[in-house]
Order: sequence, then C-alpha cells, then structure tokens
Amino acid sequence: MSTTADPVALGVNSPVEEALLAKTTTTVANAIAKTVAVISSTVSSSFTTGATPTPTPTSPFTSTSTTTNTPTPIQSLTPTLEDAGEEKLSVKDLSQALQHFGIVDYLVFIAMLAVCAVIGFYFGFIEKKQKEQKLADKDGGGAAGVVERRGSEALDYLVGGRQMKVFPVALSLVASFVSGISLLGTSTEIYVYGTQYAFILVTLVISGTISWYIFLPVFCNLQLTSTYEYFELRFNKSVRLLGSAFFTGANLIWLPIVIYVPALAFNQVTGINIHIITPIVCLVCIFYTTAGGLKAVVWTDVIQTVIMVGAILFVIVKGTMDLGGLGVVIQRNFDSGRIEWPEFTFDPKVRMSMLAMMVGNLAHNSYNLGCNQIITQRYLSLPGIKEMAQCSFLFILGLVALMAICMYNGLLLSANYYDCDPLTTKLAVAKDQLVPLLVVQSMSSFPGVPGMFVAGVFSAALSSLSTGMNSLAAVFLEDYIRPLRKKPLTEHETAVTMRVCTVLIGVVSVALVFVVEQMGSHVMQLSMTVGSVAQGPLLGLFVMGLLCPSIKSKSAIVGSLCSFFFMGWLCISAQLAINSGEMHFESKPVSVEGCDYEFELPLVTPANATIFMEETESLSFAQQLYHVSFMFYSVMGALVGVTTAHLAGFVFGRNKADDVDIDLLSPCIRGFQKATYSSVNLDENILKSFNEKS
Repeated sequence: MSTTADPVALGVNSPVEEALLAKTTTTVANAIAKTVAVISSTVSSSFTTGATPTPTPTSPFTSTSTTTNTPTPIQSLTPTLEDAGEEKLSVKDLSQALQHFGIVDYLVFIAMLAVCAVIGFYFGFIEKKQKEQKLADKDGGGAAGVVERRGSEALDYLVGGRQMKVFPVALSLVASFVSGISLLGTSTEIYVYGTQYAFILVTLVISGTISWYIFLPVFCNLQLTSTYEYFELRFNKSVRLLGSAFFTGANLIWLPIVIYVPALAFNQVTGINIHIITPIVCLVCIFYTTAGGLKAVVWTDVIQTVIMVGAILFVIVKGTMDLGGLGVVIQRNFDSGRIEWPEFTFDPKVRMSMLAMMVGNLAHNSYNLGCNQIITQRYLSLPGIKEMAQCSFLFILGLVALMAICMYNGLLLSANYYDCDPLTTKLAVAKDQLVPLLVVQSMSSFPGVPGMFVAGVFSAALSSLSTGMNSLAAVFLEDYIRPLRKKPLTEHETAVTMRVCTVLIGVVSVALVFVVEQMGSHVMQLSMTVGSVAQGPLLGLFVMGLLCPSIKSKSAIVGSLCSFFFMGWLCISAQLAINSGEMHFESKPVSVEGCDYEFELPLVTPANATIFMEETESLSFAQQLYHVSFMFYSVMGALVGVTTAHLAGFVFGRNKADDVDIDLLSPCIRGFQKATYSSVNLDENILKSFNEKS
C-alpha cells in the first residue's frame, strides 16, 4: 500500500523520512500543475482577483459540516494571476494586498474627525462666550442676569437648554441607536443566520408606539435631566441610586463594544492594530463631548449620520451593480436559504423564532426607546410635547429605513461571497469584518470610498460613544454627586465636575476594549447578552414604577436585586457555553468552491460541535435556562424582578390606591387609579353621612 503526502496522514504508518520525500514530490508536482494552469488561463481568458466565477449547474452551497471530502488542510483552486511566473496568492498575502488605505482615504477619515472637533470647539468656547456676553449685557449684569445664569451650565451641557430643534435631534437619536454594532453586526447577522432578524423592523414600530404611549409621557411631563430621578419620586433615594448603578454598569459594558466594532473595520482595511487607532479616535470624541456638551453631540451626530448613510448607500448601490442587479442578489440568497421568516415555534431555545422577536425583542426595544437615559435625554432637550411627538415619529421612521439598508447589505454580502466564504478561508478573521472586506474588494478603484466607509462606521460609533458619555455624565452629576454634597455646586464646580466625569468615562471605555476583544462572540449578540444583565432589572424597575402602583420601595429593591443576580448568572453561563462550544447556533450553508486563493481548511468545523451536542444527554434545568435565546434575556430579567417584587409585597406590604401620585403612573394605568380614587371618595362620603345620621 503506497503512502500519500496528505498533511493530516503524515506520520501515520510511515516513517518521517518517507513522508517528507512524498510531500516534496507532491509539492513539485503541484508547482508544475500550477504553471500549466496559469499559462492556459492567461491564453484563454484573464481573471481578476475577487472576480465571480461561472457557477456550475449544481448548487455551490454546502453546509459547514460537509465542506470537504478530504482532510487536506490546504485547498488549491482556480489560479487567477496576471503574471504567469508567480504562484497563486495565499490568504495571508491576499489579506495584506487588500489592506490598501490610500492618502485620499486617510484624508477623508481625518476630515471627519476634524469636523467633529471643530463643532465641539465652537459650542464649548465660541458659542458659550457669546452667550455669556449676552447675559452680561442684559440688565447690566444685575439680578435678572444672575437668576438666568443660575443652573444654566448643567442645563446647557446636558439638555442643550431645552431649546434644540426637532430634525437634528431626530438624526441624533438615529445615530445614537444605530451604532457600529448595528451598522456591521446587522449585516453580519443576515449573512451568517439569514433574514429572520429582519422582523425587527416590525418590532421597532410597535416598540416605538409602546414607548411613546406608556413610558415617555411621564418622563417628558416631569422634565427630568436624569431619568432615574423618577425612581426617587416614585420610590425613594435608594431605588434611584440602584437604578443609576444599573445604568452605569450597562453603559460601561456597552461602550467598549461600540468602540471595538469600528476598530475591527479599520484593522481590516489598513492593518493598523485596533489598540493603536482606538485611543486616537476616542480622544477626539472625548474632546468634543467634554467641550461642547449635548449641543456638540447632537450636531456632530447630524454630520456623522450623513456620512454613515452616504457610505453604506454607496456600497450597496455599487455592490449590486457589480453583481448584475437586484435579481442576482435575491436569487443567490434564495438558493442559499437565507431569505426566510422567523421560525414559528414556542421553543424559547430557538435563536430567532417569531416568539423571540414578538416578546423578547419587543421588550428589549421598548426599554431602549422609552426608558433609556440616552434616548430620553434627547427628547428632554426639545421645548415641548408637540416637538417630542414629531421627533419620535421621525426617529422611528429613520431608524427603520437605516436598519433595512443594513439588512440589505447582509444580503449583498451573501450574494458576493456565495461560492467563497471568507470566514472559512480566514480572509476575514472576525465575523464583523465581512462588510469592511466587501468595501476594500469592490471599492478599491474609487479613491476615498474606503475612507468614507470607515469614517461612516466610526461616525456611528463616535455618535453612540459621545451620547453614552454625555448621558453618564448627567447620571453621575444628578444621581451620585449632587445628592451626596451638603452644599449646592457652584456653576464653575458643576462645569468642572461634568467634564471630569466625561473624560473618566471615556478613558475607562477605551481600556475595557481589551476585555471585549477576548469575549469571542458576534458583537450584536454579545451586546444584547451582556447588556441585559443591567437592562433586565432596569426594565423591571420601570415596569414596577409606572405600571404597578401597589409595589413599595423595599419590594422594588428586592425584586431588582434578585433580577440582577439571576441575569448575571444567566449571561455569564451562556457566554461560557458559547466560548466552550457547548452552545452552537446553526448557521446558513457556505461554499468555498469558487475561491481563487490558497487557504487552510479547518479540520474541526462548528458542525462537529453541533453533532456532539446532539449526541449528548438531555439538558439539565439550569442548561435549559441559559440555552434560551438571547432575545429573551431582557424580558426574563424584567419578569424575575416584577414577580419577586410582588412576592416581597407579602412581607413588606403594598401601597394603597392613594399612596402614589397619579402623575408618576403611566397614562394607561391612570384611568384605573382615577376609578379607584372616585370609589374611595364615594365610600368615605357614604360612611360620613351614615355616621351623621346615626
């Protein structure tokens, strides 16, 4: 029996010398075969790197579990070289060749950062000085001027003096919600798992309606700088501090993920280490947020939204034309099984079911659109309820449109890489580098476009980062610092305190990027999973306050703490299970039949882990819990909190109908409370008249 030069079989039933000799012989034979193939290909037709080969009659799509029939780790496919004297590029060489970020690209990227810095400088120094001059001239700087200046520093810095315009605030909300996580993560989600996630467009509209009619009316009427001031009005100071702590933790988890995503994109197109570019870009963001406050954040958001939308539109239009039109994109996605509805099942362990979208994602988005400090702070910068309603409509409309564009970009990814999956070949090291890879492959002939795209991704991230820092500064000032101070802060102390908080938050967020890099998960799922540790208890607290008037302060604290510890265990267990391979979600089939470069094919595929899990025994109760779809995490946390709080009511007692100010309840609950009030008054009157007669 003759031995082969199969790299996996080397050393099995053969001496090392014989294996090396066989391997050398095969290498020479391969080199001769490559030369003949290259010569014949240059005579017949010329190919360009990344061109789409003609598909065979059979479908090129194969499941990751059956990608190859041989264990050979080096896959050699059709050569596409212009110079017949050169060998075919390896995946490493191709990756380095694609990392061309020209001078024009760098100039576009730097120009975006410069514009943001100038806006921050204007609102932080020039506009502020002009306003101070006007105040000094008014009434000769007398008592009226002093009264008007009192509290104006915090008001201007955190809510723009409550005089912002509707359209820029709406664009700021879109930019804040659609971070780099959404811009890249949504497209990656469609490529890897299909269009089930597209149903989020429906849930966004429903969530926006729920937030406007249930949550936002209370916060808008109270005109609070920090949303968590509500907890002190409804419960007590302890609940307010607990809610603020949850929000702080959630954002310190979320902001590093926001920073990490565009750094991945920049690394893909330039090769620059993410830990070099991240501090540089974040310094600019920290500067304009610290200097200009909310006004600078909103107006930089406007510029960044325009760049972001323009970049992604250019990519999808050019990419669709290169593939031959919309029909080709749709057909290839139909062939690969990516266009589908969420699965109709009541099994909560299914990653993207209709139940997960309509219950889990609906609750998650309702919190983000109606209770999140980042969103409500923008609404409170507007002068009145009418402007808030207009802004809410424009916000949801723009959000749905931009998310739809990102989802189509995912279909474009699938159609472009339908026969050569860059994740399998390791041309894209991380899942969220797929979109940047498409940009550098299809837009390299357009100087400045890769720079505009990277600027767009960073714009989305910087918008979310600046918004998060500004909102956290508001929470730090209103919920931590002022309540602990015996004397009120002066205007100068307020200004210094807010800016120091902003700088510290930015520095901590940049440092935590090192932690996020080690998490090893798709960023969209990672963001929802880890963020729900605090978002679940927070959603529960808001539901208790707005919709459950009978719950007392101590019960709310017990419920939210139980929810926090439960969600901490759930999310950590789920993340460990994903990293260890215990949990694996079935992805859509991919193919490497059309690849025109050398790559190492992994011997162990994710499908092996799936088969292993299918052969194991049934899951324990604890495993059943953390195997639940990450879409349910926020609603699970809220349910645990509210249920525990109601049970704690048997120990700590319950509020009576007239114990809670009706203005602190959601409009949908006020009707029931009014009916209760009238019945109580009626009973008291009857009792009084009865006593007088007797």
